[in-house]
Amino acid sequence: MTNNIYILIIAALLDYLIGDPWGWPHPVRLMGWIISWLSKFFLQHCQSSLTQRLAGIVLAIILIIGSGLSSWLIIQIARWLNPLLGIVLESILLASCFALHSLRTAAVDVIQPLTTGKLEEARQILSNYVGRDTTNLSAAEVLRAVLETVTENATDGVMAPLFYAILGAFVPLVGVVPLALAYKASSTLDSMVGYREAPYTYIGWFSARLEDGLTWLPCRLTVMTLALLSLKPVDVWRICRRDAIQDPSPNSGWSECAYAAILGVQMGGINWYRGIAKHKPLLGDAIYPITPTSIHQALQLTRYSFLLWLGLAIFLIRNS
Repeated sequence: MTNNIYILIIAALLDYLIGDPWGWPHPVRLMGWIISWLSKFFLQHCQSSLTQRLAGIVLAIILIIGSGLSSWLIIQIARWLNPLLGIVLESILLASCFALHSLRTAAVDVIQPLTTGKLEEARQILSNYVGRDTTNLSAAEVLRAVLETVTENATDGVMAPLFYAILGAFVPLVGVVPLALAYKASSTLDSMVGYREAPYTYIGWFSARLEDGLTWLPCRLTVMTLALLSLKPVDVWRICRRDAIQDPSPNSGWSECAYAAILGVQMGGINWYRGIAKHKPLLGDAIYPITPTSIHQALQLTRYSFLLWLGLAIFLIRNS
């Protein structure tokens, strides 16, 4: 159990200091390649909606269970070769599940040109991180897009992987990595095939529902943590209960709304995707405009939440 403490701490430090260096091998890239290949194979050979739904289940099982099991086997081999090698490998794999450094880097990449008046450059950089059309976004809409990305991904990119890492630490013979990587596989599946639009309407339905289910509890715990950190938990919960339930997603609306309530800003509205307007419910009250400071405050809140969970996990592991 003590090794789990070291691995959690080292992984958190690696993500904070290094993140995901460009060009380095990353489990998500391998997951993405497998998802792309398998989804194309299934779409080519499964023509009916029923067979595509069944194929979607098989796709999710292969990737999620395969990610968890293969990481467990690799770690066991590394431990057998050298216990220190096992700790190093586990720490690197777990760090790859956390995206706090990546979120901060993405936000800064967009904010820097925006604050110097280079709106077109900010739009172009933003297009690398979001699915919405960015060509005609105003500076205010760019800032809203960044804040929505940072706050939505705070749950599935930072807090939920930590939740499953902590959970794995208390499961005999599992450890902190396999469940976190299995969740990361589910999240990657959802981002690649979890769409209602063709061609993923049927093949991606199971991945989307499963990711919603796996994220539900970590999301609510994150909202509660943020509410407590804000020192106004009743107000935050009230606004979330008022606005977040209007969002079609069972999780992203709650995550974004908690930050909106704390920061006193409003997210949501009209977004354009490939020229088609989509209306998202308004989250929070527009007491203040969204500024670069708002985004940095959101990132700081995520960091505080992460550190709070990390500290609590270390305490529980040491005393278990």
